[in-house]
Amino acid sequence: MKVVICGAGQVGFGIAERLSAQKHDVTVIDNSNDLIANISNNLDVRGIVGNGSFPDVLMQGGAEEADIILAVTQADEVNMVICQIAHTLFNIPTKIARIRSSSYLNPEYNSIFSSDNIPIDVIISPEIEIGESILRNLMLPGAFEIIQFGDKLISLIGVTLNNDCPVVDTPLSQLSSLFPNLNAVVVAIHRNGKIIVPHNDEQMSYGDQIYLVCETAHVERTLSLLGHTEPSAHNLVIAGAGNIGKYVAKNLELNDKNANIKLIESNKEKAEIAAKELKNSLVIHGDVLDRGIMIEAGVDQADTFIALTNEENINLLSSVMAKELGSKQTLSLLIDKNYIDLQSKLEIDKFINPRETTISSILRYLRKGRIRDAHSLCDGDAEIIEAEVLESSPLLGKFIKDCELPNDVRIGSILRGGCVIKPNGDIRIELHDRVVIFCLSNVIHDVEQLFRVSLEYF
Repeated sequence: MKVVICGAGQVGFGIAERLSAQKHDVTVIDNSNDLIANISNNLDVRGIVGNGSFPDVLMQGGAEEADIILAVTQADEVNMVICQIAHTLFNIPTKIARIRSSSYLNPEYNSIFSSDNIPIDVIISPEIEIGESILRNLMLPGAFEIIQFGDKLISLIGVTLNNDCPVVDTPLSQLSSLFPNLNAVVVAIHRNGKIIVPHNDEQMSYGDQIYLVCETAHVERTLSLLGHTEPSAHNLVIAGAGNIGKYVAKNLELNDKNANIKLIESNKEKAEIAAKELKNSLVIHGDVLDRGIMIEAGVDQADTFIALTNEENINLLSSVMAKELGSKQTLSLLIDKNYIDLQSKLEIDKFINPRETTISSILRYLRKGRIRDAHSLCDGDAEIIEAEVLESSPLLGKFIKDCELPNDVRIGSILRGGCVIKPNGDIRIELHDRVVIFCLSNVIHDVEQLFRVSLEYF
């Protein structure tokens, strides 16, 4: 697959890193000499210095032969122009653009983005993706990762095993006999920086971060069996009244009538705008690092404090302060993965990585075969994929025990006719089954082949 990426910032670099590692032909275009030098020196991609909205630059980047163009520059308008030129001059089949402005995303103006107007096939909105991720975490505070598949009937949850987990040191094979009616499968264990794709004799240990795929209706019971019975958050304090903060607050106002929401914003103009747009939330103009402001906002009574400012240092420090003042849980927006190791030391419950969230939202549109959805996990070292079985799939008609799956792959669930099936060796794969699979990044190409769309696919 030949991909042209316009924009060599964190998202552009991250996508180029994933695709080049999987041996795709990738070209990255950016105005910045430094960013292109960085990406060319560290990745097996072609880097071009120039403006991606210029036809001659796109031509130089191989747009005539490209299968996909990704416009992920910092400017919405530039991304739109790139997609227009890609369509009009080069007829690139798939055009993906990052659009951040809430004005462009207003449902009233959906007709803007069509083949007759601005031809963008897929719009990626980081603020919405991040906001949705936060809202899922607020629903299930016991999980650090929640992703839904199969029309929301199947969920992947990431859980840290604490000292009160009753099933540590229990072989996974015994969990099925202990809880025969629980539709949940452990698909991965993250331990001491290493990802383990477990066999049935593997045991979980205290401190493990585990990933489970389960029927959504069984999520709360699964969390309870793992020692996580934290209640949903209703009293919330949000640091930052920008697009993400407002998105979270608006959705909570609509969907949680018991929500008590307060936002702290240092920028007076942003605070005034948020106060006008939000109906039932209190917006406080002040410095989130001021203890008096934090106390005024009621952090000491908060179920969750969410740090969503544009400054990582402020997010980290305010989260630490909130926990010290009594907030039961803290979530912090974080881009620099070098800070991740500080999570346990600073007692921050969850980091929200906008780069990873945006990359995951793009990945689902880049996978070959009948891949319905894909999400990046463990800083890109693994993916969770939902794929549909077609007539050309080598899995069709086989029992799972006979499928000869690649190493580092584990099936988590199967959706068939609206029913969620827990996989075992005696389950036969049928046409149009939707299979949720965990795999390490080095075997993604093999997984794509399992769900190829035609016999001539490879």
